[in-house]
Amino acid sequence: MRKRSKYRPKPQLLDPLTWVLAGMKPVLTAKTIMENVRIKNHLALRSVVEGTATRYDMDILIEAFNVTEALCRVDASLGRDWSEEIRAGQDALLTMGRRGVAKGDRFLFTGAELNAANTVMEIHDAQLESCTVAQMEKALHEVIKDKLHKKARPIVCSTN
Repeated sequence: MRKRSKYRPKPQLLDPLTWVLAGMKPVLTAKTIMENVRIKNHLALRSVVEGTATRYDMDILIEAFNVTEALCRVDASLGRDWSEEIRAGQDALLTMGRRGVAKGDRFLFTGAELNAANTVMEIHDAQLESCTVAQMEKALHEVIKDKLHKKARPIVCSTN
């Protein structure tokens, strides 16, 4: 048997000029997609407030909060001055998630946690209005990199 080669060719863009021009456009140019993302995020937050949240809703909120933090890291003009509030919102989501898992998938915010989560969601909406496609791609790569390097804090610490 032959040894498997480690060489993997990098993917090449078929139309690099279109890719660069698309990266300079605001994210809101894809109106239907961004409206769906906003609706999904706000419905997840609403279901947590109403007490009907599932793990899927928690995953949506975690993704939105992680993208909010990553956009701050990618570009300082996208809310780096709000980094303390974003961290507080992430901490609130983490404690609520752990408490919810311990109570048998019953996810509810306390008053202070809800205020922090609402603040982060407002920051996220403002970031979506002002960021470009390239900045969003970089932010998503940051989130993926954090997951790969195990920098993300797990809500559930399982032993199995």
